[in-house]
Amino acid sequence: MRRQREDHGIARRANAILLLDDGESCARIAKFLYLDDDTIRGWYKSYRQDGWDALAYDGWKGGQSRMSQAQEAGLCAWLEERFCRSTVEIRAHICAEFGLDYSNSGCIKLLARLGFEYRKPKPLPRVASAQMQAAFIASYERLMRELPADEAAYFADAVHPEYQTKPAFGWVKVGSNPAVLSAAGRGRMNIHGAVNLETFDAPFVEPTTVDGVSAAQLLTKIEARNPGKRVIHVIWDNAAYHKGPDVRAFLARTACRIHLIQLPPY
Repeated sequence: MRRQREDHGIARRANAILLLDDGESCARIAKFLYLDDDTIRGWYKSYRQDGWDALAYDGWKGGQSRMSQAQEAGLCAWLEERFCRSTVEIRAHICAEFGLDYSNSGCIKLLARLGFEYRKPKPLPRVASAQMQAAFIASYERLMRELPADEAAYFADAVHPEYQTKPAFGWVKVGSNPAVLSAAGRGRMNIHGAVNLETFDAPFVEPTTVDGVSAAQLLTKIEARNPGKRVIHVIWDNAAYHKGPDVRAFLARTACRIHLIQLPPY
C-alpha cells in the first residue's frame, strides 16, 4: 500500500460518500477501503449533519521540532561543511551532538525542512595547473636547447581512430536523401605511437588493446630505431599503463636507454 499522505484521508472520505451515492452499502464500501462499517456510517452522518466541510477538515497538525533554532543552525553549518551520502551519518551526529534520536524518515523530513535535498554533485572538468604547465614548458625548452648529439626526445601517446565513414550534418534540399558510402571491416583502430619533432621519426605499434604491454613494445621500437643514442627522452601523459608493471620492468633493464618524462595534467 502507498504511504499515507495528509490529503489521503480526505480522498477516502470523498470516495466513500460517492460510493454511497451510487447505491453501495456501508459494508461493501468498508471492504473496498479496508475500513470498518462504523467508520463509513460516521462519515455519512457527519456529511448529512455538517456538509462536506466536516469531512474535508483533516485535523492533522504538524508537530513542533525537537531541535531548537540554535541546534538547527548548528546542524546546517555542519552539513554545509561536508558531503553526507546517507542519513545514517547525519543521525549519528545529531545523536552525539544534541542527544536526539531521529528515525530515518524523521531525519529526511528534518533535512527537507532545513532546505537540504538528496542529489548528486555536478561534475566539473579538471582544471589544469597553469604553474605546472609553465614549469614543464620551461624545462622542455631547456632540454631541447641543451640536448647533446647522442640524445633524442620523443612525444608519445595512444590514439583510437575509427576506421569507418561517419555522416555529418549539412544543408540539403528538403525532400532529398543524400547518401555516403560506408566502409566495411573494423570500426576502430588502436595506435600507440611517438614522434621526434626534430627528425619527424614516428615509430608506432598497432596493438589489439592499448596497455602496458603495448607501451613497452613502443619503447622497444624507439630504442631499436635509435641505436646511436645514449639517452632517449620519451615524454607522455600519466595514463596508468604508462607507469604500470610492464613499463617499470622495461625501465629496470641494465641496458635501458629510455628516460621517461611525465606531462603535467592537462
